[in-house]
Amino acid sequence: MTICFARPAEIDQWNTLILANPDTGNVFQGAEFAEQKRMGGWTPRYIMADTIAITALEKSVPGLGKLWYLPKGPGITSVSQLDDLLSDLAVFAKQHNVFVIKIEPELPDSNETRSDFLKLGLVKVTPVQPNFSTIKLDISTDLDTVMASLNQKGRHAIKRAERDGATAHLVESSDENCELMYKLLASTAEGSFRIRKYQYYKTFWQRYSAVGRGQLFFAYVDGKIVAGAYAVIFGSKSTYKDGASVRERTVYGASHLLQWRVIEWAKANGSVIHDFCGSPPANEIKNADHPHYGIGRFKTSFNKEVTDYIGAWDFAINEAKYKMWSKIGERLIVRLHNKRHNENWY
Repeated sequence: MTICFARPAEIDQWNTLILANPDTGNVFQGAEFAEQKRMGGWTPRYIMADTIAITALEKSVPGLGKLWYLPKGPGITSVSQLDDLLSDLAVFAKQHNVFVIKIEPELPDSNETRSDFLKLGLVKVTPVQPNFSTIKLDISTDLDTVMASLNQKGRHAIKRAERDGATAHLVESSDENCELMYKLLASTAEGSFRIRKYQYYKTFWQRYSAVGRGQLFFAYVDGKIVAGAYAVIFGSKSTYKDGASVRERTVYGASHLLQWRVIEWAKANGSVIHDFCGSPPANEIKNADHPHYGIGRFKTSFNKEVTDYIGAWDFAINEAKYKMWSKIGERLIVRLHNKRHNENWY
């Protein structure tokens, strides 16, 4: 297998190459996401492995070398395809002073796949992207059929919200609306999960909106914003990237109605599979003590089936350096970064 950095002409059409991968592409491997991650100190590396396009995000680690992170990549669809790739990728990475590659392919989780990954010398690690377990919805049929396919709870919530006066609309990703969305997101996250600084989200939302791949939505009750959502589309797949709502529920189902507007937009722009982007794993979806139980409850009102992916795995290129990284280096750097910047290193 021939592996090299992409030529300028290939980088110029990077999304087209990513969409041509065996997995039909992933938004987190796209050009916009790679460039967005520069704000977090990552350097995008665009790699061609024969015809497979690979987006690697690079950070230098003092004393160890470089780490490559492949968000939701590489875009393969089987363990055998991954096996064919890894040995040659290791040689190429070693030439560029890389000591570890973190991969996150969207292969279904199973005991067999985990066993195969271990045989390939991979090490199971904490996932980075939120949809290692997720809810997906087939929206390839007409909207009436999609609505009929929803769980009764979801259909009821949408109709009740409309009946009780809630509305939901597409809005421009203006500075004002981005600030409103961020305030809503920050309020939702308080005490529950960490979010990045405002400038990161604003740049993300406006970056995707500018190229027609992203859309901001607000839900209203009595003229006041009660929920917000940002969705992205990449090829035939759409993703519910960010969502937030007020803590006090004034109208039941407003967030469901908002999500339905997202689905309408996604379908109109060519999506056939809508990813709600994160949920508790299938074996925890009914566990009321799970920290994301409420999120899972909301998303399963659209589809009860949970998709569990294999998650993130480390591929050590330099065993001695990786041992230092996994024992203390990663924890130390991540902790110091979080303390200094109050946001995730990854």
